[in-house]
Amino acid sequence: MHKYTIIVAGGSGSRFGSTIPKQFTLLCGKPILMHTINAFHNYDKDMKIVVALPSEHISLWNDLCTQYDFKIKHHIVEGGQNRFGSVKNALASITEADGLVAIHDGARPLVTQRCIDEGFKTAERCDTAVPTVPITDSIRMLDRKGSHMIDRDSLVAIQTPQIFNLRLLKTAYTTPFSPTFTDDASVVEFRGTEITLYSGDFENIKITHPTDVKTAELILSERNE
Repeated sequence: MHKYTIIVAGGSGSRFGSTIPKQFTLLCGKPILMHTINAFHNYDKDMKIVVALPSEHISLWNDLCTQYDFKIKHHIVEGGQNRFGSVKNALASITEADGLVAIHDGARPLVTQRCIDEGFKTAERCDTAVPTVPITDSIRMLDRKGSHMIDRDSLVAIQTPQIFNLRLLKTAYTTPFSPTFTDDASVVEFRGTEITLYSGDFENIKITHPTDVKTAELILSERNE
């Protein structure tokens, strides 16, 4: 079965506190997004990789690819006004009707080969595959009456790559956008499809704050030892 990957790289760097998008921040000597693309290329060198970037960042990305001699083949599409729009634009660039497609955050450069492989195998069996990790912190819910404890054993944290049957995902993305669509699984689930979860990885962190870069550098240095 053909495999595809969509990497959503629409971060602005506002929460990261940077003047450049966080996916272009250097991690162990090269931009974060290059590490992310490389992870999926290493998994399957024949897999089509589509990267959704804001239009104003495309020329910068092309310059970085030249500067760092980054030659892994990938297709760039212009991102939408939100994640939903970016994924929809990227899906439109995949003309094939059948296969499996992974959707991954550009700012998750530490995804492992095990996590990618298990996701594709799960989606091949079940049509959907979403990685999760247990919640380890205590959780409280806030409302107008104050805060309330929630049993963390009944909760999981969602990661990417989220992997789906291509035909199923394309059908799901014909749905009009809703603010309730926080990720791709929520779009697919809205159409009545049950979501299959599989075990993610605590090291598969999303780079959101500058301290996350330090953590990622430590993880990468340990992997390369």
